[in-house]
Amino acid sequence: MKAHGGAGATSLAESLGGVDIGARWPEPSRGEPRRVMLVGRTSAHGLRSVSRALGAMNDGKAPQGLDLLGVVLVADAPGRLPLSLLRRIRVIRSVTRVHRVPWIPAWRVGGDPKYLPRQLTALTEIVGSGGGEGRDS
Repeated sequence: MKAHGGAGATSLAESLGGVDIGARWPEPSRGEPRRVMLVGRTSAHGLRSVSRALGAMNDGKAPQGLDLLGVVLVADAPGRLPLSLLRRIRVIRSVTRVHRVPWIPAWRVGGDPKYLPRQLTALTEIVGSGGGEGRDS
């Protein structure tokens, strides 16, 4: 589930074999996926959107029966993140698992990467196993 437009959920779903349900909570009672990953970019806007979605889930505004496997943060640009954004990620990490995906240039132009970064391989294992171990990949 994407927290905002342009989060990278479609690219992740295509790479991991998952389903991109858009920017809405799935309805398990209608046969939609119960297990979800919340996807956002590492920009200030993306991290605020992720925080709002997590807050809504905490406040009971999400459908009953959802199993949040964690948050996937997709790099919004190559290079290191500013300290202010890293601090926001630490706050999100205090609430749920956080999985960071590095900048993938091929996604910018609509292509497929020649190889999957190890972070995507780790996500494939988590999605396939139903949760995995640890709090950060």
